[in-house]
Amino acid sequence: MNRSFILAVSALIALVPGCASFDGRGLVPGKSTEAEVEALMGVPAQQLSLPGGDTALYFSRLPEGRAVYLVTVGPDGVMRSIEQRLVRKNLARIAAGVSTHEDVSALFGPPGRTGYLPLQEREWWEYKYFDYEQRRVIWVQFSSDGIVREVLDMLDWNYERPGRIRRL
Repeated sequence: MNRSFILAVSALIALVPGCASFDGRGLVPGKSTEAEVEALMGVPAQQLSLPGGDTALYFSRLPEGRAVYLVTVGPDGVMRSIEQRLVRKNLARIAAGVSTHEDVSALFGPPGRTGYLPLQEREWWEYKYFDYEQRRVIWVQFSSDGIVREVLDMLDWNYERPGRIRRL
């Protein structure tokens, strides 16, 4: 066989396990271990300790992907649950004037991108997600005290065809 063909097939085979683990498919709550979770989904982007000794592991596909998976692992090292966190219903859990950096981080995991608006003196975090077939972007703005001041949920216009008027 052609050597370049063998190398191409080998590279493709090496990539397949990474693709299959995108959403944790195959993991079983109450049975899969933390080691199995990390072997399948990779290294978590963020890890938080939860009350009762559980651990929250965030597996992010940001900045260009549109998913953050939260895997909860018990103190015994066994997976309790897996959940996609970037969904519209979770937006209602962020309250302007009340929620903090820590609340948003615990809800959505680490942001895909961050920045600062000097005239408003606000930090912003960006999360991209899918809402059915729509590509959307969430921007959460924080004041200097770390409190959420504004949450913007918009269509990701980078994926809209030029000149197309979309009625919402």
